[in-house]
Amino acid sequence: MALYNHSLIREFILVGLTDQPGLQVPLFLLFLLMYMITTMGNLTLIILIVLNSHLHTPMYFFLFNLSCIDNCFSSVIIPKMLMNFMLQKNIISYTGCMTQVYFFCFLIISECYMLTAMAYDRYVAICNPLLYKIAMSPRVCSYLMLGSYFMGFSGAMIHTGCILRLTFCDGNTINHYFCDILPLLQLSCTSTFANKLEIFIVGGKDIIVHTAVIFTSYGFILSTILQIRTTEGRSKAFGTCGSHIIAISVFFGSGAFTYLKPSSAASLNEGKLFSTFYTIVVPMLNPLIYSLRNKDVKVALTKTLTKKFVWNKN
Repeated sequence: MALYNHSLIREFILVGLTDQPGLQVPLFLLFLLMYMITTMGNLTLIILIVLNSHLHTPMYFFLFNLSCIDNCFSSVIIPKMLMNFMLQKNIISYTGCMTQVYFFCFLIISECYMLTAMAYDRYVAICNPLLYKIAMSPRVCSYLMLGSYFMGFSGAMIHTGCILRLTFCDGNTINHYFCDILPLLQLSCTSTFANKLEIFIVGGKDIIVHTAVIFTSYGFILSTILQIRTTEGRSKAFGTCGSHIIAISVFFGSGAFTYLKPSSAASLNEGKLFSTFYTIVVPMLNPLIYSLRNKDVKVALTKTLTKKFVWNKN
């Protein structure tokens, strides 16, 4: 009951992605398919990394954590979103809404730091290969992983704490498909200036600083790739880095468009559309972009399926 002391609202109504009746079933099927692909892709990668010792390297250690984050992230957002397409009124309790806000912030901030750690890992591997074992020792990898989760925990506590201080009096209809921070601010009957300032500072730091670090790392990586003499090796490296850069650009770009521009009714509707990229599309694409196209993962998948087939046959 402690949570209710800060609000007269006991529950919220989620509007969803669209109110067009003709789009409800097609969008439900589309996002259900995307959720299944996200879950299966990330679970496959997690299982392969655990079962195959040759994937126990720093790169796949970070990919394992990224897949865990993406699986949890999509499970926090998509199931409640799917209910919007099937129910006339999608209700979420005040406690449930604040819980969703916390885990959304925790997971998305952790993913920002994990992507940065992965970019640093690739930078060291390509630009300073002789120092790789020292720079990316198990202890360093553990520190980077724990630091990512700690920063996610700290950021989520700050964002959620700032939301809990608000009072919601009359309006309880959230113009979104999940309990996002900006639509909640629109419903508050108390001043939200401190909240908007906090989002701009903390959220801006998480987006701008990480984007700068990641693109600087990939800038050095691309500079090193240009020195590769063989055309085949250069094109392969460019293809891999290019797909990484596209995924990162979509993730941080859609986040920046949503949270770092002045809020209004029109911008909230646009932000709702753009938020599908960093909450649904990117978690689905990450397994394919970062690993399922890699030769090591294909070998691991073949070995695992072969062992399973032989075991079943015996």
